[in-house]
Amino acid sequence: MAHLLLVDDDPNIVRITKLYLERSGYGVDTSLNGREALALSETNRYDLILLDLMLPGMDGREICRRIRQSSSVPVIMLTARGEVHDRIEGLQLGADDYLVKPFDPNELVARVEAVLRRTRPSRDEARGDRYRFGNLEVDGQAASVKVQGETVALTRKEYELLLLLVKHPNRVFPREDLVVRIWGEDYEGEDRVVDLNVQRLRSKLGGSAQGWQIATVWGMGYRFEGSAT
Repeated sequence: MAHLLLVDDDPNIVRITKLYLERSGYGVDTSLNGREALALSETNRYDLILLDLMLPGMDGREICRRIRQSSSVPVIMLTARGEVHDRIEGLQLGADDYLVKPFDPNELVARVEAVLRRTRPSRDEARGDRYRFGNLEVDGQAASVKVQGETVALTRKEYELLLLLVKHPNRVFPREDLVVRIWGEDYEGEDRVVDLNVQRLRSKLGGSAQGWQIATVWGMGYRFEGSAT
């Protein structure tokens, strides 16, 4: 049974959403404020976090930012604002999906199920493949990434995207193909999700890249360039 953390400052939303999730077979912890939610995320192991953007004590942006410093747990942002820049900001912070209020609890359950399907470890990860390009090392067994011997914290989607690219060096992947492979055919989120995740990967990994790069192929998509060492 998947264990979820539901964070929202509206007790009615928490009550109704928890009821629907529990009826769908999920275990659910709840929190009405940001600092308590962060503490729960640090002391418990969750399969997914539902995180309201506007919270007392500490807002959802800061919570998501702190979670991503040490964890790849999937995060669905809940927001009363549906503007494009708000959705993009959530994805840039490391959210896996978003849902605009007011929402149908049945849609939320469906989103939870879809994100959990997309974020379950793949068979390729379990095989324990390792890839090394210059100063970059991707360890499929440990699901870890190192640059110059230092571990770099990535979200699960960032890791899965990087793993796919390094497994097929010098192959061009169209954006549409990457969305299907990493986020699934049922993904209905921001259409810039690939670009945003590549941007974050470059920021986290590329500053000290030696012997490899994630290259943009204009008009097509992305390609990992490098020779295995």
